[in-house]
Amino acid sequence: MVSIKTVAVLGGTGNLGPFIVQELVAAGFTVTGVTRAGSTNSTPKFPDGLAIKSVDYESVADLTAAFAGQDAVVSVVATAGIAAQKVAVDAAVAAGVRRFVPSEFGINTRRVGGTPIGAILAGKIAIVDYLKEQAAAHPAFSWTGLSTGLFFDWALERGTLGFSVKDKTAIVVDSGNEKWQASNLPQIGQAVAGILSHPDATANQYLGSASFNLSQNELIALVEELAGTKLAVTRVASADIQKKGEEKLAQGDFRAFIDFLHVHNFADGAGNALAPADSANELVGLPYEDLRATVESWLKKAGAL
Repeated sequence: MVSIKTVAVLGGTGNLGPFIVQELVAAGFTVTGVTRAGSTNSTPKFPDGLAIKSVDYESVADLTAAFAGQDAVVSVVATAGIAAQKVAVDAAVAAGVRRFVPSEFGINTRRVGGTPIGAILAGKIAIVDYLKEQAAAHPAFSWTGLSTGLFFDWALERGTLGFSVKDKTAIVVDSGNEKWQASNLPQIGQAVAGILSHPDATANQYLGSASFNLSQNELIALVEELAGTKLAVTRVASADIQKKGEEKLAQGDFRAFIDFLHVHNFADGAGNALAPADSANELVGLPYEDLRATVESWLKKAGAL
């Protein structure tokens, strides 16, 4: 039986990392933050007293030293640093780390191979493949991938869902009835803590969790009910969004990812909600959340309530 008590969090200073660190600490793990040497993001986003190690992410020796004594490594590196995770995996194996959780946390990359969005996420796909190879070669080493869907609370606050409470507008893809997987940032942290709290049950698997599944139309109805106002809805075809994304990608513009992401989540027939049979919520002790409470909190922050 594997026991995990110490956890190194690699690159935990971005949007998601601090929530993962906070939930790991709250769950009783001893956490060390491993940051990139020279990074401008550092300790202010970490809890007081957290051990911090600043290292060269391209050095196996540096990372091996940083991972010494760690039972697990959780990677939250940004997209630009995804390929560098291979060095981190090698270092984790060398340091005797028992579990590696790669920087996934969005859409299920096991399902997008051979697609335009899969081309953008090729680095993530390759890292999970590499982890599988290393786990097969080193029985004491294991991995867990985690798909959480759209970062819901983060997306609401930044307007990337196409909703504007101020302007009372919404952009809806196709019919707006397609359900999609979404998670709030704190719950993603809880899911990671749940994975490491159940190491035997979660070893060498690609899991999915969610705060809720919802559709664009359900979200519109809830916003209108809570805010007491109607939204002016503009409908766009997923085929047009896909075409626009492919044109951007052909020009080397990786902002195409947002177009592809909207199609992946919202297009009629996409089928990317988290099916009950595929949900690890129960496995890691994670209840679904209250969509109404999340939207109400967002509207209060936006000054609409």
